[in-house]
Amino acid sequence: MAAAKKILVIVESPSKAKTIGKFLGSRYKVIASVGHVRDLPKSKMGIDIENDFEPQYISIRGKGDIIKELKKEAKSASKVYLATDPDREGEAISWHLAFLLGIDQNTPCRIVFNEITEKAIKEAIKHPRPIDARLVDAQQARRVLDRLVGYKISPLLWRKVRRGLSAGRVQSAALKIICDRENEIKNFKPQEFWTITAQFKKKKLFSAKLAEYKGKKLEIENREQNDGILQELEKGAYEVAAIEEKDRMRRPAAPFTTSSLQQDAANKLNFSTRKTMLVAQQLYEGIEIKGRGTIGLVSYIRTDSVRISDEAKAAAKEYITASMGEKYYGNNVYTNKKKDVQDAHEAIRPSQVSLEPEAVKDSLNKDQYNLYKLIWTRFLASQMSAARFKAMSVSIENGDYTFRASGSKLIFDGFLKVYSSSGYEEDKLLPDLEKGEALKLVKVEGEQNFTQPPARFTEASLVKDLEEKDIGRPSTYAPIVATLIDRKYISREKKSLIPTELGFIVTDMMEDYFKEIVDAGFTAQMEENLDDIEVKGVRWKSVIEDFYKTLEKELEAADKEIQKVEFEEELTGETCEKCGRPMVVKHGRFGAFAACTGYPECKNTKPIVQKIDVKCPKCGRDIVARRSKKGRLFYGCSGYPECTQSYWNKPVNKKCPKCGSLLVEKKTKNSKYACSNSECDYKE
Repeated sequence: MAAAKKILVIVESPSKAKTIGKFLGSRYKVIASVGHVRDLPKSKMGIDIENDFEPQYISIRGKGDIIKELKKEAKSASKVYLATDPDREGEAISWHLAFLLGIDQNTPCRIVFNEITEKAIKEAIKHPRPIDARLVDAQQARRVLDRLVGYKISPLLWRKVRRGLSAGRVQSAALKIICDRENEIKNFKPQEFWTITAQFKKKKLFSAKLAEYKGKKLEIENREQNDGILQELEKGAYEVAAIEEKDRMRRPAAPFTTSSLQQDAANKLNFSTRKTMLVAQQLYEGIEIKGRGTIGLVSYIRTDSVRISDEAKAAAKEYITASMGEKYYGNNVYTNKKKDVQDAHEAIRPSQVSLEPEAVKDSLNKDQYNLYKLIWTRFLASQMSAARFKAMSVSIENGDYTFRASGSKLIFDGFLKVYSSSGYEEDKLLPDLEKGEALKLVKVEGEQNFTQPPARFTEASLVKDLEEKDIGRPSTYAPIVATLIDRKYISREKKSLIPTELGFIVTDMMEDYFKEIVDAGFTAQMEENLDDIEVKGVRWKSVIEDFYKTLEKELEAADKEIQKVEFEEELTGETCEKCGRPMVVKHGRFGAFAACTGYPECKNTKPIVQKIDVKCPKCGRDIVARRSKKGRLFYGCSGYPECTQSYWNKPVNKKCPKCGSLLVEKKTKNSKYACSNSECDYKE
């Protein structure tokens, strides 16, 4: 008797397939497409501009065996369900799979779920639907738009500036934002201002700042003005003019969207956007939890929405009231600030709020635990009551001058019990004061200050700015900074993003000749057009056609008018060991390298190494800065592979007095250097 045919479920990733397979049992077979199976070709544009911008999709190189396996399994299955991610990209993957496997996209072949739990998967299987053509069209429009920008403008940059450069629709707008901020900083002219602070004593010391003169805001612009006010204050006495006490509330933030998760993870965990998405994907796809099996710990991680399901809300209420009491439950409802085409998604939340971070800690690595804890506490806090403060504001007068002091005391912690909010104030108490009371002055003094330039962008603040300007979508934020750094358009110093000379050159050129592409308003409008394809059913090729009319004219003008940019060659200070001519810095696809100026007669090249003026303790050769395969900076002997001496921290020309090993830079609160020998605990 022939074995019963199985129902085939296709997802993107093998780890997701493994998790879902455990939930569905023996009647089902779950396999992975391992991402996209069809795409535009890499070797050419792949868009038939003359034929209404028809995309010319091909099977992705290297995916032949996977496609063959998918076809074989689909042929022998009783039914095929396409269970890719619940967004535009996922819908497009399902559409391509349907094409390759001969599945009618109008039949109920598509299943979606917001979290990978047994209940969610089994519920999704009960409610299959046809492939959503509008979602697919919105993804196709984005893909074609980005291909047109990349494949039309990038070759121009290669010819006019430098080989290996690229332009991207969202990338170029983000680069301009970073360059504009750097120009603001360069052009910033500090303005002098003074602040006057009085210190009083009533049982304890407290301070008040000078705020008004004759009831109007006072701005002190220079030392003369400051000194004149101090002289006038000496003549008068200080008296409490008004006391205001009121209860103040701080409400919890909404649960995470993709961008707010990226920002919080950057600020609190020091994660890059790319790392945040990588770890979040692991939590979503499923992790083996001791004693519980494989569980997807969080809901879908690419979302603009702050909405949560009634079921998740009820689970949070039950958990909060049981573990903390009724008074901690807030019954908060959050709405999205702007039109949200992906509101079918919830906010990012734990799939089971009862799975506390500490309960799963042993099953997670450090990064997974920290990110899960951040998501879990933010979600729980979002459903909790507001924190309440007793706030006190005091006005103190001396003649026509008014000083202000404020204090606050936390009287109910509310959501702060589980989630530390930015801007949370520790108790700052003022002494008991009465209106009309004379105060004892300890001292009053002025301090010179200068206005500060705007801060450089970090990844977190750039993501916030892109979101506020409606540039890009959650899935596009993570690759933006990585691409800009890879292309040498910006560098990262500590956390700050700084545009390079090349970044400014490319931005200036784009601004002069492709104004719309670098314009934040235009980029945001294009995002709205893509949303309209999905929401209103706008024909996607019409959106492309309107865009291309402008791009075509700009390309023609740019090619005629842009002069070749000549970079002054940077000497390395070394001579070529083959011909004796100077070596210069060149830039290629994989970064900077040293090349002989005698090219093409002499084709000698070599990697650029950064010496740190420290000799290897093993062989006496130079220690140089290197990068690991994953891009992490380390320091190793220039004699590698003969000598394998290496350090993760930067070594210095100083030996440990205890064991004789080199010291390395390792700054802490109490020390600057530490011994490089892991068995020695010397610090200084």
